[in-house]
Amino acid sequence: MPGRQTAPYGSWSSPITSDLIVASTIGLSGIQLDGADVYWLESRPQENGRSVIVRRAADGASADITPPLAGEAVFNVRTRVHEYGGGSYLVSDGVVYFCNDADQRLYRQQPGETPVAITPDPPRPRGLRYADGVMDARRGRMIWVREDHTTAAPEPVNTLVEIPLDGSHPPRVLQAGRDFYAAPRLSPEGRRLAWLEWGHPSMPWIGCELWVGECAADGSIGNKRLVAGGDDESIFQPEWSPDGALYFVSDRAQPSLQGRWWNLFRIRGDALDNSARIEPVYPLAAEFGRAQWVFRLSAFAFASASQLVCSYVRDGVHRMSTVDLASLEARPIATEYEDISFVGGAADRVYFVGGSPATPPAIVELHLPSGLEKILKLSTTQQVELYRKYLSVPEPVTFDTDNGQQAHGLFYPPQNADFAAPAGERPPLLLHCHGGPTAAASPTLSWGTQYWTSRGFAVLDANYGGSTGYGREYRLRLQGNWGVVDVADCVNGARYLAATGRVDQERWAISGASAGGYTTLAALTFRKEFKTGASYYGVSDLEALAKDTHKFESRYLDGLIGPYPQRRELYMARSPIHSARLLTVPVAFFQGAEDRVVPPQQAEEMVNALRQRRIPFLYLLFDGEQHGFRRADNIRRALDAELYFYATFLTDERLEFRVS
Repeated sequence: MPGRQTAPYGSWSSPITSDLIVASTIGLSGIQLDGADVYWLESRPQENGRSVIVRRAADGASADITPPLAGEAVFNVRTRVHEYGGGSYLVSDGVVYFCNDADQRLYRQQPGETPVAITPDPPRPRGLRYADGVMDARRGRMIWVREDHTTAAPEPVNTLVEIPLDGSHPPRVLQAGRDFYAAPRLSPEGRRLAWLEWGHPSMPWIGCELWVGECAADGSIGNKRLVAGGDDESIFQPEWSPDGALYFVSDRAQPSLQGRWWNLFRIRGDALDNSARIEPVYPLAAEFGRAQWVFRLSAFAFASASQLVCSYVRDGVHRMSTVDLASLEARPIATEYEDISFVGGAADRVYFVGGSPATPPAIVELHLPSGLEKILKLSTTQQVELYRKYLSVPEPVTFDTDNGQQAHGLFYPPQNADFAAPAGERPPLLLHCHGGPTAAASPTLSWGTQYWTSRGFAVLDANYGGSTGYGREYRLRLQGNWGVVDVADCVNGARYLAATGRVDQERWAISGASAGGYTTLAALTFRKEFKTGASYYGVSDLEALAKDTHKFESRYLDGLIGPYPQRRELYMARSPIHSARLLTVPVAFFQGAEDRVVPPQQAEEMVNALRQRRIPFLYLLFDGEQHGFRRADNIRRALDAELYFYATFLTDERLEFRVS
């Protein structure tokens, strides 16, 4: 083509560099509303991954609420409950309450003042952790989930606790006895408290319970009633409407739908009344819930006393609708955004984190009467239009896989307006495995994905069986089959792309983080289709994970593999480390030194096995990083090292790479 240089796929130069990615990208989450003000969290790689609360006032001015980096008092708004956190702050009447990463204590921050700790200093560092709070202003308190690492119990103790707004007395336990608690939510008049709870070995997206209790005059919780949920029903996001009805998402069966889907339900009247009836709000073969890896996710909100706004996933794409609370009439909302999260609403306005193939994640305000959308904050400082000619647009793909089933993914073809490949050449494939494994690929514009496609790689973001967004049956495909179904779906996705002429049959790489790292290592070890790959803090030893991981996931493998130690032989058989002799291709490993979810030993055992057999490998251990990289320099180094690795083993390129 005129004006385009001819060069092999995988060798193209691109302006989308690792420096651009880390310098221009922040994470956005945790939207909360306080009167006319909008708050959110920004995770900033440039500040060593620090999370900061930002407020946008009614006049449109935005400012950091969390004090800036200065001196020894470094505030980082992050909770480590369940290790993954979420729900790290609460705001009411301009006063912010947040969990600080350094000590996990709760702090109160008056407008314009320095934060003050209001929970006790724990006897061991980060020993008392707090998440997912709710305000109870009538009683001068908040209710939070607490995770206690200071007891003699064999694992941390999770409870619901009361914390006075002024910190005048220590936290008081309100609800205890179950392994996990989440989502305490107070009714508008302050008389009812709803919450979620569940026990080992369940995970909240498999089965959990929705309870409601009565708040007594002294603040204790009595007259408790299980209103929905169980071992075979997943509940998500309980919320009280302005008129006191209890709304929630459940994947219970509905006669009008084929299959089970996370759908909206409500209980009108008194939720503590045994005769109170659960009724569907918006029956739809779509997913209104998400896997609750972090606290305080939200898919719906009340824009007014008479209207609800919800987001849901259908065919891998998010959509939005309004629902009239009286008639239950639903009306779709026209929006460009295809990934929608952290939905909040008030005064006929809806706020959410939204992204699309053409737009990176952003804080968005939607005015319902007019349909006008306004971006309040972009996750990137880069002007996307400057790079438009280098951006690949994802194509949803569905392909046949094992056992007569189908699986899904997002395919990104190579795209760079400055280059064309030689005639007849097909691009190398980088297949990406999302984490979880109960999670999903997003169609949102990701500079990380474009880093690869603009260099001439094709990318398949696989939504293998076990992913969310396709109903409960699809979500549960990995039960007992982790390392089998996901690997088969990844292989079959790559085969589909090769058979349809979209990628080179001989040049496949696979990459993933955490659980996606396990799928990566399993595919490289037990199959022969992929020529190389990269594991980011991935699992190599399932038995070690079952014996040495944090509480939240300590029994996760009971479902994904089988009960341990009863099925120990299966754990051994599916662990890449115990079949390392089968691994014959180069692998790159990237690991956080402080990772409690997947400790560094897992990567190091694989590295040693490859070293002993003289198979090429790359291992980078990053000090100060946990399960997921937050520091800009480490993100940059890992990305460039992965490119170096693939260039070495998938293309004829020879790149220079500096470890430091």
